[in-house]
Amino acid sequence: MQPDVYLFGQILGTHSFLLRDGFLKPDEYAEIEAKYFLPGGETGTAATVLNSLGVSVRMDGTWIGTEVAPMLREFYAGTRVDLSLLHYPEDTAGVMDYVVIAGLVRSPMGRFQTLFSSGERWWNIPKEEDVAGCKVAAIDPFFGEATMRAAEICRKLGIPYVTIDCPHDSDLHRFAAVNVVSKECTAQHYAGMPAEEILALMQAETDGLTIITQGGGEMLFGRKGEPVQRMKPFKVTVKSTLGAGDTFKAGCVYGLLKGMNDRELVRFASACSGIAISRFPLPLNPPRLSEVEALLKSGEDLPQ
Repeated sequence: MQPDVYLFGQILGTHSFLLRDGFLKPDEYAEIEAKYFLPGGETGTAATVLNSLGVSVRMDGTWIGTEVAPMLREFYAGTRVDLSLLHYPEDTAGVMDYVVIAGLVRSPMGRFQTLFSSGERWWNIPKEEDVAGCKVAAIDPFFGEATMRAAEICRKLGIPYVTIDCPHDSDLHRFAAVNVVSKECTAQHYAGMPAEEILALMQAETDGLTIITQGGGEMLFGRKGEPVQRMKPFKVTVKSTLGAGDTFKAGCVYGLLKGMNDRELVRFASACSGIAISRFPLPLNPPRLSEVEALLKSGEDLPQ
C-alpha cells in the first residue's frame, strides 16, 4: 500500500544529552539529567511526528550504517514508517550527531562538514516509482542534484512538497508548496534585513506559501501579492528545543495533506512545535493529534 507522504532528506542517529543545571561552561562540571540514542535528522524527526499524527510515510535519503540501522529498525517496527528505500552499507557506522541541550539552548556536534567535503555520495537518488502515489512530500535541501531530482519528480507527478531554509532565488523555493524559513537561515542569507523585507523578497519568487519562523518570536507568512500575515507561537514551558523546526515542518505536511488553508496550516504546525519543545526526548514523546487539537482549542497563541 502506498503511503500518504514521501520524505527525502537527512535521517540519522542522534545522541542527545539533557543537562540538569544550565548549559556547558568552560572548565566546569555539568550533570547529565538524561541521554538517549534515537532517530534524528530533519527527515527522521518529521517521520516520527507524522507517524504519531496518524500519517503513513516512506523515508528516503541518508544511507544508514551498522550502528544506526539496528536502532532505526527497532524504533520504527510496527509503525506507519516505511524503511524499505533505505540503504544499509556494512562498511560504516552510519551518520550520527551529538546534541547537548539545556532548555532554550542546544549545541549540535557532528562530522557533516567532513562528510560533505569528501566528494563521496552518502545518500540515495530519488526514483519516480518510489514517489508516485503519495499525496504530499517533504524535501530537505542538503543533497544537491538528488534534492532537485526529488523536487522534479514531485512537479512531474503534481505532488505538493514542503521544504525548509531555501533562499528566495533557489528552484527548490520557487516550486515548493511551503517553504519554512528559520531564523538561522535568515541570519545566514539575509543578515541585517528585517523579516518583513525578507518575506516580501521570497513571496515574489513563488506561488507557494513562505513562512518565516523566529524561535519564540512572531511568525510571518504569506503568498505572492498578499499582505504579510503574523502569528504568535504557543505559550509553553520549554524542556528542549531539539526537533522544534522538524516538527513544524511535519505539521505543515499534515496541513497540506488535510487541505488546511494557510492560517490553519501555520497554526497547526505551530501547535505541533509547541508540544515538541515542552518535552524530552521528542522521538519517545511526539505530539499526538489529540494533544495538538487540545492546544489549538486552548488559544494559548492568541493575544490576551
